[in-house]
Amino acid sequence: MIARSRLVAIAVAAVLVAGAACQAHNREVAGRAAPAAGTRGFTLVASGDILPHTAIIDRARFDAGGKGYDFRPMFDGVRSVVSRADLALCHMETVYGENGEYTGYPLFKSPPEVARGVASVGYDGCSTASNHSLDDGAAGILRTLNALDQVRVRHAGTARSVGEQRSVSVMRAGRAKVAQLAYTYGVDFPLPPGQPWAVNLIDRKKIVEDARAARRGGADVVVVSMHWGTEWQDAPDEDQLDLARDLTAARSGDRPDIDLILGTHAHVPQAYEKVNGTWVVYGMGDQVAGAMYNEQGVQDPRGNQSTLARFRFEPPDRAGKRWEVTKAEYLPQLFDIDAGRVINLNRAIAKGAELQGVRDRIRQVVLSRGAADDGLAMGE
Repeated sequence: MIARSRLVAIAVAAVLVAGAACQAHNREVAGRAAPAAGTRGFTLVASGDILPHTAIIDRARFDAGGKGYDFRPMFDGVRSVVSRADLALCHMETVYGENGEYTGYPLFKSPPEVARGVASVGYDGCSTASNHSLDDGAAGILRTLNALDQVRVRHAGTARSVGEQRSVSVMRAGRAKVAQLAYTYGVDFPLPPGQPWAVNLIDRKKIVEDARAARRGGADVVVVSMHWGTEWQDAPDEDQLDLARDLTAARSGDRPDIDLILGTHAHVPQAYEKVNGTWVVYGMGDQVAGAMYNEQGVQDPRGNQSTLARFRFEPPDRAGKRWEVTKAEYLPQLFDIDAGRVINLNRAIAKGAELQGVRDRIRQVVLSRGAADDGLAMGE
């Protein structure tokens, strides 16, 4: 699928040299000036973990009529929200297999047709750093990034080469250039021999350095995707809170280095919070997953609940200042494991579905750290 015409993806090569100043060079439009005052802002939408268990793979096989795999129908319920955004980001938690050798938990190897599914509804980029990034070694990363490239979905967090790891994924959103950086708390298998750059691991200093390099390369907005937290815990843990405070406090001059943090991994929706003036989504939950079983081995419906985050950014009144979030929203979602579909809960409830309790629970969690006082609202 060809990416939407309003978004032009560009790459910024950020050469990171230990102990030296980081440099980033825009390969497409080097040195472009910051947008002038009064230019149009943009809307960014982001969603949580895409985690194809065996049941999800089987459903995609069924939706393809038994020939191949079709993940596009799974995302139809959020198509209108995702496709209308100027920039839409997902989290691809798993790597892709090949030749029909596809598996779910515990070693995920998903059909590469997943990439076509996310592209079809309008996702422009995906974070790919997770604890499952090495479930099929370096070959899995290679296949995954190749498949995303084929459908023109950008990616951040894993790499096929040291040069790619040193690059920053930058995308157009309106007239803004948005950088996406992505990191994970760890991986379930050792990094491939000689490839320590294959997966971005969380390192406070490096994240800030990468953000500053992206900014020097011309990024107007820097988004950091974090695979972090404690599974099945509604509240962010102390590591998340500490890291969020540190990252949002990092500044170059009077401008924050990071403009938005998007969290995944916990399998349940977590709070949104404005920290040091920057929005942090601690956890969006699983957007696509099969039946989820918690640490007690009990099927837990929270594992199929999530949110879409939606933020409106407006340009500064003069060059060198921060793009400000002028509207912050969350949209409650549910993955219907019987139908194999992502559901926008607000729209489902409007049609009479009995899902009010699920939506109310998500609302309670999302607002649990006072985000409503900073303007966060439920979107439609």
